[in-house]
Amino acid sequence: MNLRRDVFQAIADPTRRAILLLLASQAMTAGAIAANFNTARPTVSKHLQILSECELLKSEQNGREIYYQLNPSKLKEIADFIEPFRDMWDVRFNKLEEIMKNYKDK
Repeated sequence: MNLRRDVFQAIADPTRRAILLLLASQAMTAGAIAANFNTARPTVSKHLQILSECELLKSEQNGREIYYQLNPSKLKEIADFIEPFRDMWDVRFNKLEEIMKNYKDK
């Protein structure tokens, strides 16, 4: 059964974020990904399954190997969701900077 997973719960896990960072530059097999972690391969496979279920990863069979790669469109959805918050904090920090500058000048 393939339950729809929440993408934000998926990226809340530090190991899954590390996997996404690893795959940012190139597609990799599960074994190559697992070699970067001090954990059992089935644990990494579970993380890959979760990332795939929420569509952050795509997999492609090449011979006997399955290569995992980022799904840029799903990552863009996350970035698009976060962008208004980034804008809000930019405005707030700019106001704070202006207040601090005026305070320093006095």
